[in-house]
Amino acid sequence: MEKVAIVILNWNGAEMLKRFLPNVLEYSRKDATVYVADNASTDDSLEILKQRFPEVRLVLLEKNWGFAEGYNKALEQIEAEYYVLLNSDVEVAHHWLAPLVEFMENHPEAAACQPKLLSEKDHDSFEYAGASGGYLDRYGYPFCRGRIFDTVEADNGQYDYDAEVLWATGACMMIRSSDFKSSGGFDARFFAHCEEIDLCWRLRLMGRKIFCIPDSFVFHVGGGTLPKNNPMKTYLNFRNNLLMLYKNLPEDRLRSVFRMRLFLDYVAAFKSLATGCIGDFKAILKARRTFRKWLPEYREIRKQVQQMRKTDNVEGIFGFSILWQYYAKGHKKYSELNISRDRH
Repeated sequence: MEKVAIVILNWNGAEMLKRFLPNVLEYSRKDATVYVADNASTDDSLEILKQRFPEVRLVLLEKNWGFAEGYNKALEQIEAEYYVLLNSDVEVAHHWLAPLVEFMENHPEAAACQPKLLSEKDHDSFEYAGASGGYLDRYGYPFCRGRIFDTVEADNGQYDYDAEVLWATGACMMIRSSDFKSSGGFDARFFAHCEEIDLCWRLRLMGRKIFCIPDSFVFHVGGGTLPKNNPMKTYLNFRNNLLMLYKNLPEDRLRSVFRMRLFLDYVAAFKSLATGCIGDFKAILKARRTFRKWLPEYREIRKQVQQMRKTDNVEGIFGFSILWQYYAKGHKKYSELNISRDRH
């Protein structure tokens, strides 16, 4: 069995592969095997891989399964102690891999970890998709050390310490293969968005831990598949977030959270309508309709997840509303939140 397999999921990402894969190979191939799992691309991705990068191992999937099921199917075919799930639009830094491997080797309680995620466009700023490790507020809204909603902080070393978090970014996540498999992997129904938060939450319920290790850092372009303010992205985010909450919340919080989310989701929908974002308005309403339609199927899934629960004390879910903190109190940075008092 290999020690580390770096697995890049690709769909029509030929330009990203040409741009970033040489860097991954230069700084990683001595310590890991690099795979590209292709989701039935229709561009010249495969031709480029075969001609320019013959050392890369290919996993060919028969159709575009999306991020979640694409990784599930690819990792079934790869034997390694650790998987590194790496987006095709990530530029890795020199010695980026060693701190992650060293941490996992020394911390058997850790299921997964991530590096510090910086912006490829501005190396001195965090990147939206995961910054320096992720959390949730009491109503399921994600935020990070270094990013709350659209406010992304400059990296001044303020989070340069190892931290236990709720979720690690899917843009660059190292995970033990044993934990990935025992948790059931990604929820294939999600297709894309929120799948890494759901996976990490399930791992936390199982008593495992997730960390951010900022001694390792990489640079992420972000938004490569679906740009910001895309109605499909809005739909997937709202739908998957509701499914994730339903699966993972303890019974005593389920009803109160969903009552508030009903209100907050409709506020978000009508705010989109008022600002002329009709596509987002329709996407949020569609997400809630789909959630209601899928609910009977997810009752059994929720039961299975709750049966795996080993702890009620999940690190990284806080008792406050991040909406209230951000918009009412003006707390735009993670360091401005009263974290020690508001752990849930």
